[in-house]
Amino acid sequence: MTQTSHDRLLIIDFGSQVTQLIARRLRELNVYCEIHPFQNVTDAFLAEFSPKAVILSGGPASVIDEGSPRPPESVFTFGVPVLGICYGQQVMMHMLGGKVESGHGTAEFGRAYVTPTETRLPLLEGWFAEDKEQVWMSHGDHVSAIAPGFEVFGTSPNAPYAVTADVARNFYAVQFHPEVHHTPNGAKLYENFIQAAGFTGDWTMGLYREQAIEAIREQVGDKQVICGLSGGVDSSVAARLIHEAIGEQLTCVFVDHGLLRKGESDEVVAMFRDNYNMKLIHADEQELFLGQLEGQSDPETKRKIIGKLFIDVFQKYANEIDGAEFLAQGTLYPDVIESVSFSGGPSVTIKSHHNVGGLPEKMGLKLVEPLRELFKDEVRALGRELGLPASFIGRHPFPGPGLAIRCPGEITREKLDILREADAIYIDQIRKHGLYDEIWQAFVVILPVRTVGVMGDSRTYDFACALRAVTSVDGMTADYYPFSHEFLGETATRIINEVKGINRCTYDITSKPPGTIEWE
Repeated sequence: MTQTSHDRLLIIDFGSQVTQLIARRLRELNVYCEIHPFQNVTDAFLAEFSPKAVILSGGPASVIDEGSPRPPESVFTFGVPVLGICYGQQVMMHMLGGKVESGHGTAEFGRAYVTPTETRLPLLEGWFAEDKEQVWMSHGDHVSAIAPGFEVFGTSPNAPYAVTADVARNFYAVQFHPEVHHTPNGAKLYENFIQAAGFTGDWTMGLYREQAIEAIREQVGDKQVICGLSGGVDSSVAARLIHEAIGEQLTCVFVDHGLLRKGESDEVVAMFRDNYNMKLIHADEQELFLGQLEGQSDPETKRKIIGKLFIDVFQKYANEIDGAEFLAQGTLYPDVIESVSFSGGPSVTIKSHHNVGGLPEKMGLKLVEPLRELFKDEVRALGRELGLPASFIGRHPFPGPGLAIRCPGEITREKLDILREADAIYIDQIRKHGLYDEIWQAFVVILPVRTVGVMGDSRTYDFACALRAVTSVDGMTADYYPFSHEFLGETATRIINEVKGINRCTYDITSKPPGTIEWE
């Protein structure tokens, strides 16, 4: 669904690891934007896309090197505001007649403070309440001479041209990264930029819902659609949206692989079949999945088994639906972005555990992907628009392989049952203490070791478990949640007393990086 009816902003990506965060900040301001790698942005593309403003992202390259990334020259003659960030500032200066140098002790990585010049800039409205502003720097090269027409509006100890602008042409350039949370007032800078560019903030979930329904009806016509329903937020919102568009033409297939949380299968089936009156096939394939996983302990082997079985099972049930010509998926915008690698080489777009990975080619179905322009937080907002329960929309992320990757080592039915009970108690504790919405993701891992314990006068030799809870904005980085010792002690006592098979609890205090959120 092409968003031609909205004011559009183009983000040209030069390979920064945080380019997605730029788009998220803009979407939060109700601005529709798209990220495109620099090599795809030609003069013709720019004319067709017709952006109202352009942002040049950061990136790992050196503008000094031969063959380093460049936007087309037409970006600077198109007549719209341009904002360059980090590498984007350097490439802007380089192309417009300034100078960039490497080294000489002016590299900056991490927290820095920018102070204003005497002349103030509308882009920085709301900044410098205390005569300096914390920002996040990550650069080795530096601008040593600004381009003609530009002035300096902010400096830092190692970046004398931290903020520059050619106000007459609406060109702005900053050496730091306003999109990251380490630049606390960065969102205000983006807000000022889009105001300068004349955006009206017309990107809302209510309008998106209307346009998506119209686009689905136009694409599908009177044909049948099947949707792989995992029970997660993405596929659930996609199913609800498509059902609102085409009603009885949609059939959902929910594959229960035996790796779900306690009561989850019943919850998903009841919500969609009973509350929304959808056609739903509940494929109970627990014996198949758990049988194939028996004796397997390697994480990637387990993922591949689950992925293959998902495809086989989904195809089996899909073949029973007469006239199905479309497959619905809950693909999100980050998946679309990552499908085009910065270097132009091939990249993997579907994880090995994805429940419908590879099906379009194998089954000859056409794709319906109504969420492919949305970020995760926007999907949640759309879910609320569609009337999905708040308790469901706000659920923590749950991985495709389910409890398989929270059960390191061999998977057994006994360990899964123990894990379900422990996880249910842990989440119950978090909810009782009013902490659920403060946490990005929380879960229990059952460890592949047994430990000695004492209960009453008896010796025990049971499993140990690890509790995991993290805070995050987007899952790209994460910090462990700082539970109180009282909470941890109370929760450990409940789990050990109420779950037969666990006699020891630990708390995982690893951040991401260097760790990952999940254990496998």
